[in-house]
Amino acid sequence: MEAGLNRNKKKINWELSLLALPGLVFLAAFYYAPLFGLVIPFKRLDYSRGIWGSEWVGLKNFEFFFKSQDAIRVTRNTLFLNFMFIVITMVLAVTLALLLFGLSKNRVKVYQTTMFIPYFISWVVASYVLYALLNPVSGLWPHALKAMNMESPNIYTVPRYWPLILTVSYVWKNAGYMTLLFYTALMGIDATQFEAAAIDGANKTQITFHISIPFLVPVITLLAILQIGKIFYSDFGMFYFLTRDSGPIYSTTDVIDTYVYRALRVTGDISMASAAGLYQSVVGFIAVFCTNLAVRRINPGSAIF
Repeated sequence: MEAGLNRNKKKINWELSLLALPGLVFLAAFYYAPLFGLVIPFKRLDYSRGIWGSEWVGLKNFEFFFKSQDAIRVTRNTLFLNFMFIVITMVLAVTLALLLFGLSKNRVKVYQTTMFIPYFISWVVASYVLYALLNPVSGLWPHALKAMNMESPNIYTVPRYWPLILTVSYVWKNAGYMTLLFYTALMGIDATQFEAAAIDGANKTQITFHISIPFLVPVITLLAILQIGKIFYSDFGMFYFLTRDSGPIYSTTDVIDTYVYRALRVTGDISMASAAGLYQSVVGFIAVFCTNLAVRRINPGSAIF
């Protein structure tokens, strides 16, 4: 009897295994197989000799980034701008999700579609729209300022405006997507909780702060940890196309990704670019680990691991 139960436990569900096979192949091909390339940052890559036959140079490739005068600038811009993106988008998305949750389903569909459309617009298209607005010669914004007898600076040469422009652009594109995530989570709340709170005399504000927001805390925590893990990575398309790679505004718009791209375009050295990519990955892992550790100390149930 016991042997029969053990055989049943060990029986493999081949149908489910076959269903999972494409995902496993994709995971192995794009996430595990490339790990062999981690040796590239420590070599001087020679195409004629291949990866393994190339000369081993140790940490010299990392000197390209850490000893450059731009290292502090691009690191500061990457951290500051991504932190702004995470905080503002998260707060706005939670607020919008709570507002949508109080609307009827027919009205929610309209708002959902409206907010979600920007997520599918590429940064190339968005860059042309932005240029039509800010073009110093024929742009809508400069013309409006001139009509009011106000000075119209060339935005593409003034660095101080771009943190705000990039933040607004990022929120415009991504807030709708994140709002839907939070709204979907709110749909999972048991309706009897709202009914019980209403019977007890709770108003909408009290219901929001004592039922809806606490229910969202695990989702907010999970997304925050994942976003912090990518804080050293930037949306290359946004930083490159929206700014039109304008040199005068590098002081506030140049991030690690755009800096490495320009260096790779000029020098063609894949090893140096890979070194910067490894640096981003390691720091991202440390950020996720430390954030998860802090969350686990505060609320173990909300931690990822």
